[in-house]
Amino acid sequence: MHTTSLADWTHKHSFGQEMIKTGERSTRLVIALTATMMAVEIAAGVMYGSMALLADGMHMASHTAALGISAAAYLYARRYAHDHRFSFGTGKVNGLAGYTSAIILAIFALSMAWQSVVRFFNPQPISFNQAILVAVVGLIVNLVSVLILNSGSSHSNTEEHAHAHEHADHNLRAAYLHVLADALTSIFAILALLSGKYLGLVWMDPLMGVVGAILVGRWSIFLIRDTSRVLLDQQAPGETRAAVTASIESRDDNRVCDLHLWAIGPGIFAAAISIVTSSPKSPEEYKKLIPDHLGLVHATVEVHRCEMI
Repeated sequence: MHTTSLADWTHKHSFGQEMIKTGERSTRLVIALTATMMAVEIAAGVMYGSMALLADGMHMASHTAALGISAAAYLYARRYAHDHRFSFGTGKVNGLAGYTSAIILAIFALSMAWQSVVRFFNPQPISFNQAILVAVVGLIVNLVSVLILNSGSSHSNTEEHAHAHEHADHNLRAAYLHVLADALTSIFAILALLSGKYLGLVWMDPLMGVVGAILVGRWSIFLIRDTSRVLLDQQAPGETRAAVTASIESRDDNRVCDLHLWAIGPGIFAAAISIVTSSPKSPEEYKKLIPDHLGLVHATVEVHRCEMI
């Protein structure tokens, strides 16, 4: 009697993580732009005495490092996508990179806030014309970077982000938030420098440094929260769990008595599902009931026979 090979019943666990993502290409291009502008802004901030400009350059320094982490994470995830040491592939490298970027953001936010407060009590002369020019160029570079990263993202506005964090490429989202924060702090720097030049409000410069630090700090908190959910295997959003349950319970007298559904990568989930029914079928039959658009790529199903009342 012919024995079926176990290979007929096994499957890969890379779930597409070996493929080059659009976000990876976008991130590489933005790294080059950000690193160049970072060097210019830091040098100009020191030369022209602008704390707001220096703070913006420091933002970009932290973001260049974070973008480097993002690029490295994409490369690592692809290279080790088929490594059997990873139970569900390398999708969570994405979340880990986003979490690390968020920590870097928080550290630099504290540093910028401290330096800005010090500048309140130790004001320095500012070369406004030169500083404003550099800040405007920095803003243009940041806006271009935002557009590049946004074009590689699966969702392009904050409302969608708030609704579907668990489906996000957290690595790309981290990079996007970094350059978006840079663009906003560039605007703050320009406002501070214009206020100092035309209204004599020199104190606006360090104040904008503090405002920028608060902004970056908030971004870091949000990103830490969202990536932590993935790293700690928090249950998927309620609407996703409800959709899985509804699809299975739509047939016969099936009832889902236990459901564990968690993210294992950007937009992909694994699940352990326990079903109670009076007419048990094979696990594969229940898996076929789950819609593909929910992103459930790995499911373990156990079926319990029970006469329903």
